[in-house]
Amino acid sequence: MKFNQPSFTVDEALQKLMHFCAYRDRSQKEVEDKLDSMNMIPAAKEKIIIELMQENFLNEERFSRSFVRGKFRIKKWGRIKITQELKKRGISSPIIKLGLTEIKESEYRATLYELAEKKLEKLTEPNSFKKKGKLADHLLRKGYESSLVFDCANELID
Repeated sequence: MKFNQPSFTVDEALQKLMHFCAYRDRSQKEVEDKLDSMNMIPAAKEKIIIELMQENFLNEERFSRSFVRGKFRIKKWGRIKITQELKKRGISSPIIKLGLTEIKESEYRATLYELAEKKLEKLTEPNSFKKKGKLADHLLRKGYESSLVFDCANELID
């Protein structure tokens, strides 16, 4: 236990975490980490998490959906990368599947092609085989499925 850190009552911690969750959607793991950093005992942590869920400050499905929307629209991540990040945050597979329904298939493919075309403009590789490889690597790192990536690369570089 750290000595120079203030201690919180359950009510103070609850208020602090209500603000923490109201600022943006959080996963349960993020809330637990925050409670750990506040040196809360397990019984108090459980009580606070239950209260946050009952008051709808903490909602894993809502977190998953907003996370998916944000990472796809802003960072243009693919489903694979988004899924990995949600798993890292302790989100269960069924809730990840629900979150991924936020991505429309047509929008997903359009974004993939948009990323591919942008990357192609920057590639100076004369060899078309190597060029395809570099493009595919870029798109795979962004988290897109290999079948889609290779179809896209073949379509654009032929």
